[in-house]
Amino acid sequence: MTAIATTRHHQDVLDIPTRGKSLLRFTHQVQGVVAASGIQTGLCTVFIRHTSASLIIQENADPDVLVDLETFLSRLVPEDRSYVHSTEGPDDMPAHIRSVLTHTSENIPVMQGRLVLGTWQGLYLWEHRQRGTRREVVVHISGH
Repeated sequence: MTAIATTRHHQDVLDIPTRGKSLLRFTHQVQGVVAASGIQTGLCTVFIRHTSASLIIQENADPDVLVDLETFLSRLVPEDRSYVHSTEGPDDMPAHIRSVLTHTSENIPVMQGRLVLGTWQGLYLWEHRQRGTRREVVVHISGH
């Protein structure tokens, strides 16, 4: 007789405060959800429930990389009064554009109960607004 492995699912919502425009590493928080799930082999999907912030997997050792990314995106999508949508301030529409150019979700394999990220990779929430706020990130793990 062959055993059939049943796929399990686990979800949690992280409430992450931001300090305004910045990149905030939260790899350890997601790893905590993976550990709590008890799933050893599978896939972790991380999804941000907002349209003016995003998620990226990026360099976690040299902070200059993050500075250069922010500088590049600021030049590519400037905050000025040239946008039609400006009800929430001059940083709102640029934040929406930056979110479109990056990601609202990331998928990371899970092996031996841990996120399978490279040595120099970290998971970041990229806040695109000037003012800090609270962001909700859904973490869904499926596997065995």
